[in-house]
Amino acid sequence: MPKTDIPQLSKRERQIMDAIYRRGRATAAEVRAEMSDAPTYTTVRGLLRILERKGHLHHEEEGLKFVYSPSLQRHRAGASILSHIVRTFFDGSAANAMAAMLGSTERSVNAAELERLSELVKKERRKMGKRNGKSEARAR
Repeated sequence: MPKTDIPQLSKRERQIMDAIYRRGRATAAEVRAEMSDAPTYTTVRGLLRILERKGHLHHEEEGLKFVYSPSLQRHRAGASILSHIVRTFFDGSAANAMAAMLGSTERSVNAAELERLSELVKKERRKMGKRNGKSEARAR
Protein backbone atom coordinates (compact mmCIF):
# COMPACT_ATOMS: atom_id res chain seq x y z
CA MET A 1 0.00 0.00 0.00
CA PRO A 2 1.50 3.37 -0.94
CA LYS A 3 2.58 5.47 2.00
CA THR A 4 1.29 8.71 0.47
CA ASP A 5 -1.78 9.68 -1.53
CA ILE A 6 0.30 10.65 -4.54
CA PRO A 7 3.34 8.70 -5.60
CA GLN A 8 6.49 10.76 -5.86
CA LEU A 9 8.09 8.99 -8.79
CA SER A 10 11.10 9.89 -10.89
CA LYS A 11 11.02 9.42 -14.66
CA ARG A 12 12.77 6.05 -14.35
CA GLU A 13 10.45 4.93 -11.56
CA ARG A 14 7.44 5.78 -13.74
CA GLN A 15 8.96 3.79 -16.60
CA ILE A 16 9.39 0.81 -14.30
CA MET A 17 5.85 1.08 -12.95
CA ASP A 18 4.50 1.32 -16.53
CA ALA A 19 6.41 -1.83 -17.50
CA ILE A 20 5.13 -3.74 -14.48
CA TYR A 21 1.55 -2.56 -15.00
CA ARG A 22 1.74 -3.68 -18.65
CA ARG A 23 3.06 -7.11 -17.70
CA GLY A 24 1.22 -7.57 -14.42
CA ARG A 25 4.39 -8.90 -12.79
CA ALA A 26 8.01 -8.90 -13.86
CA THR A 27 11.61 -9.60 -12.93
CA ALA A 28 14.29 -6.91 -13.08
CA ALA A 29 15.54 -8.31 -16.40
CA GLU A 30 12.02 -8.22 -17.90
CA VAL A 31 11.51 -4.64 -16.72
CA ARG A 32 14.87 -3.58 -18.15
CA ALA A 33 14.04 -5.19 -21.51
CA GLU A 34 10.90 -3.03 -21.77
CA MET A 35 12.58 0.27 -20.95
CA SER A 36 13.74 2.64 -23.65
CA ASP A 37 17.31 3.80 -23.08
CA ALA A 38 17.48 1.34 -20.17
CA PRO A 39 19.91 1.91 -17.32
CA THR A 40 22.12 -0.91 -16.09
CA TYR A 41 20.60 -4.06 -14.62
CA THR A 42 21.97 -3.09 -11.20
CA THR A 43 20.27 0.32 -11.43
CA VAL A 44 16.93 -1.29 -12.33
CA ARG A 45 17.23 -3.64 -9.35
CA GLY A 46 17.98 -0.67 -7.08
CA LEU A 47 14.98 1.26 -8.40
CA LEU A 48 12.75 -1.78 -7.87
CA ARG A 49 13.88 -1.93 -4.22
CA ILE A 50 13.16 1.81 -3.84
CA LEU A 51 9.68 1.39 -5.33
CA GLU A 52 9.06 -1.49 -2.97
CA ARG A 53 10.24 0.58 0.01
CA LYS A 54 7.91 3.42 -1.10
CA GLY A 55 5.06 0.90 -1.08
CA HIS A 56 4.35 0.80 -4.83
CA LEU A 57 5.59 -2.74 -5.41
CA HIS A 58 5.92 -6.02 -3.59
CA HIS A 59 7.85 -9.11 -4.61
CA GLU A 60 7.72 -12.87 -4.46
CA GLU A 61 10.76 -15.10 -4.68
CA GLU A 62 10.74 -17.64 -7.49
CA GLY A 63 13.93 -19.62 -7.22
CA LEU A 64 16.75 -17.10 -7.25
CA LYS A 65 14.65 -14.36 -8.88
CA PHE A 66 12.46 -11.69 -7.36
CA VAL A 67 9.22 -11.19 -9.27
CA TYR A 68 7.65 -7.76 -8.67
CA SER A 69 3.96 -6.86 -8.76
CA PRO A 70 2.20 -3.54 -8.17
CA SER A 71 0.75 -2.97 -4.70
CA LEU A 72 -2.29 -1.20 -6.19
CA GLN A 73 -4.20 -1.86 -9.37
CA ARG A 74 -3.42 0.74 -12.01
CA HIS A 75 -6.89 2.32 -11.97
CA ARG A 76 -6.82 2.68 -8.16
CA ALA A 77 -3.38 4.28 -8.24
CA GLY A 78 -4.56 6.60 -11.02
CA ALA A 79 -7.68 7.54 -9.09
CA SER A 80 -5.57 8.41 -6.05
CA ILE A 81 -3.25 10.60 -8.12
CA LEU A 82 -6.14 12.29 -9.91
CA SER A 83 -7.91 12.97 -6.62
CA HIS A 84 -4.76 14.65 -5.30
CA ILE A 85 -4.44 16.78 -8.44
CA VAL A 86 -8.10 17.88 -8.25
CA ARG A 87 -7.68 18.85 -4.57
CA THR A 88 -4.37 20.64 -5.18
CA PHE A 89 -4.93 22.48 -8.45
CA PHE A 90 -8.72 22.76 -8.79
CA ASP A 91 -9.87 23.46 -5.21
CA GLY A 92 -11.41 19.98 -5.02
CA SER A 93 -13.75 20.69 -7.94
CA ALA A 94 -14.10 17.87 -10.44
CA ALA A 95 -16.01 20.28 -12.69
CA ASN A 96 -13.08 22.72 -12.77
CA ALA A 97 -10.67 19.88 -13.54
CA MET A 98 -12.91 18.59 -16.33
CA ALA A 99 -13.30 22.09 -17.76
CA ALA A 100 -9.51 22.40 -17.85
CA MET A 101 -9.20 19.04 -19.59
CA LEU A 102 -11.90 19.83 -22.15
CA GLY A 103 -10.40 23.26 -22.81
CA SER A 104 -6.88 21.92 -23.30
CA THR A 105 -5.40 22.58 -26.73
CA GLU A 106 -2.89 19.76 -26.25
CA ARG A 107 -5.43 17.00 -26.65
CA SER A 108 -8.86 17.02 -28.22
CA VAL A 109 -11.68 14.80 -26.98
CA ASN A 110 -13.30 12.53 -29.56
CA ALA A 111 -17.03 11.81 -29.88
CA ALA A 112 -16.80 8.45 -28.11
CA GLU A 113 -15.06 10.03 -25.12
CA LEU A 114 -17.67 12.80 -24.94
CA GLU A 115 -20.45 10.22 -25.03
CA ARG A 116 -18.80 8.24 -22.23
CA LEU A 117 -18.44 11.41 -20.13
CA SER A 118 -22.08 12.24 -20.78
CA GLU A 119 -23.15 8.77 -19.60
CA LEU A 120 -21.03 9.11 -16.47
CA VAL A 121 -22.66 12.47 -15.67
CA LYS A 122 -26.14 10.97 -16.18
CA LYS A 123 -25.28 8.04 -13.90
CA GLU A 124 -23.98 10.40 -11.20
CA ARG A 125 -27.16 12.52 -11.44
CA ARG A 126 -29.28 9.39 -10.94
CA LYS A 127 -27.23 8.48 -7.86
CA MET A 128 -27.63 12.01 -6.51
CA GLY A 129 -31.37 11.87 -7.09
CA LYS A 130 -31.63 8.63 -5.13
CA ARG A 131 -29.57 10.05 -2.27
CA ASN A 132 -31.64 13.24 -2.22
CA GLY A 133 -34.86 11.22 -2.27
CA LYS A 134 -33.73 9.25 0.78
CA SER A 135 -32.73 12.46 2.58
CA GLU A 136 -36.14 14.02 1.86
CA ALA A 137 -37.95 10.88 3.02
CA ARG A 138 -36.04 10.92 6.35
CA ALA A 139 -36.83 14.62 6.87
CA ARG A 140 -40.60 13.96 6.72
